[in-house]
Amino acid sequence: MSGLLEGKRILITGVITDASIAFHAARVAQEQGAEVVLTGFGRLSLVERIANRLPKPAPVLELDVTNTEHLETLPERVRQHAGGLDGVLHSIGYAPPSCLGEPFLDAPWEDVSQGLEVSAYSLKSLSAATLPLLSEGSSIVGMDFDARVAWPAYNWMGVAKAALESTSRYLARELGPKGVRVNLVSAGPVRTMAAKSIPGFSELEAGWGDRAPLGWDVNDPTPVAKSICAVLSDWLPATTGSMIMVDGGVHALGI
Repeated sequence: MSGLLEGKRILITGVITDASIAFHAARVAQEQGAEVVLTGFGRLSLVERIANRLPKPAPVLELDVTNTEHLETLPERVRQHAGGLDGVLHSIGYAPPSCLGEPFLDAPWEDVSQGLEVSAYSLKSLSAATLPLLSEGSSIVGMDFDARVAWPAYNWMGVAKAALESTSRYLARELGPKGVRVNLVSAGPVRTMAAKSIPGFSELEAGWGDRAPLGWDVNDPTPVAKSICAVLSDWLPATTGSMIMVDGGVHALGI
């Protein structure tokens, strides 16, 4: 029986450790038949070691989404490993410490602007860079954390996620005529390295499983990874500009 992503070529960004949501998305994608290419930023040797823990070792490309040269050369570098792409996972987010956990009013613009560029504008940058590789019917998926409300300590990263949500809708409008879908997966809290770096994350995750109608395990990224792969697949052919909630149902409750 063929997998959900059989024959698909998927570019996955944002792998930091084997606890990363992106790592588990890559794992599930391979299990479902996809050919995966990873990107890393900074400590590439670490990402390469992590890539060897996948069911099938995956090539790793360096990508700083704020680096014009990296973006311009990305299609050529991807083609060395895959003839084209059928899907892209944008799992990238960063904001300086002043933007998270500190008083919201204290973050300077230079820090906020960096957070917005890396966490929101980069969805457009990555989409534009990979567009020459994408076939009709391709899927771009971004990782979100529901920005419709103000979360404790999330502060300017929440603002960046709101910008990401809006960016995804405009990209869906622009890329739809080219046959490319753009959606976000909004995940509940998962205990990753990135999450642990957020001051107050423990308070954010506390009680999430008790509030979620389906329950929620902060140590299990697999439900999120499976949902990402579903959106990358051909099984949502008319879905674009959407935010798919994978949080156990907490978003639906007034608590």
